[in-house]
Amino acid sequence: MTSLDAVPAPAAGTVPDVVPDAVRTGRFRWHRSHPLAFDAALAAVVFAATLCGAVVDPHAAHGPRFGVRELSATTVVLAALACTTLIARRRFPRTVLAATGALTVVELIVRSSDPRAPVAFSAVVALFTVASRTDRPTTWRVGALTVVVLTAASMLFGEHPWYAQQNLAIFAWTGMAAAAGDAVRSRRAYVDAIRERAERAERTREEEARRRVAEERMRIARELHDVVAHHIALVNVQAGVASHVMDNRPDQAKQALAHVREASRSALTELRATVGLLRQSDDPKAPTEPAPGLGVLDQLVDGFVRAGLPVDLQAPPAPQALPASVDLTAYRVVQEALTNVRKHAGDGARATVRIIRTEAALTVTVQDDGGRLDDGPPAVPDGGGHGLIGMRERVFALRGTIATGPRAPGGFQVRVTLPLTAAGTDATTAYETTPGETS
Repeated sequence: MTSLDAVPAPAAGTVPDVVPDAVRTGRFRWHRSHPLAFDAALAAVVFAATLCGAVVDPHAAHGPRFGVRELSATTVVLAALACTTLIARRRFPRTVLAATGALTVVELIVRSSDPRAPVAFSAVVALFTVASRTDRPTTWRVGALTVVVLTAASMLFGEHPWYAQQNLAIFAWTGMAAAAGDAVRSRRAYVDAIRERAERAERTREEEARRRVAEERMRIARELHDVVAHHIALVNVQAGVASHVMDNRPDQAKQALAHVREASRSALTELRATVGLLRQSDDPKAPTEPAPGLGVLDQLVDGFVRAGLPVDLQAPPAPQALPASVDLTAYRVVQEALTNVRKHAGDGARATVRIIRTEAALTVTVQDDGGRLDDGPPAVPDGGGHGLIGMRERVFALRGTIATGPRAPGGFQVRVTLPLTAAGTDATTAYETTPGETS
């Protein structure tokens, strides 16, 4: 029996070539939509063939001749009964086989003086039906029993000697019926398995496409959030400073407005790059500028310092090369954490950015003192935005870990650990930590 597990899976979205075009288009599926009518027509054809077989003389001098033998009423009645049962062959295949086989034996016994068995045609059709609609072990058992019973009856009550041509013909026809039915069943199971695998492959491809679209939407949403939240926070702060000192200290107001212009220009540049990628229908071209990373961390910190947030950066002067994904994620974590400090911490807050690199991981810690004034409670992020969510998504995408929460001395802390790949991460670089701080 052909193993279905060995059937190769076809390409997604295709119908296997083993399925005939006629079957694929449904031109030969009438018998499936009208099974009773088809079985009735088949029964009529078998009945006509049985009557023809009863009157033909296969051993005539010049070949088979019709009308030589007399058509008896017994043969007509037995053939009519056997062919009538074929109408129910789909619903009761084993019962129909038993009935047609019994009628064949009856004909052999009743007409022992004229040993012909045309009723065996119906038993052959019934055996084919059983073999095509059951499993292989059942086909072997039922087929062997049918072949033995009909052949033995033919040899005992049929034409003599027992090895006569007609007796052996019953043996051959019943054996071929069982083999043909088993082949049809195997073929049908093979085609159904391939069709099911093709449909499953198509569903898998559609699900994969939807998953990729969702992941890309989340990635773009994180990038837009990081760009907009960071630059707009700086613009908001500098605009407030300019409005506050416009009348008394116009020189500081001009400096604040210059910072606003610089921050807005940076935001527009990054937004234009992101929207440009979305507008391209073909493969995007290589970016003209490298993605931000820890190499430009000084510029990021300088922007927050000019916005009025003191930042203590503990980083080496020339950090070693990092994997692009790790470098970008570390930069975005620092950017988002400092933006949250500027937005949520109290006046006079100070932030500390500390990075520790080992052979296996890169640890980024951003914490603030809460900006407590007059023994007031420390300010912490309210968790209402998407900053921390996007940060976690970035870290989890690299199989890293992240811990966020208030610090015991006051303020808030973000601690991220990113695993490093083998390329470009052989050396170990450790950065100084501030003694006595809670990590």
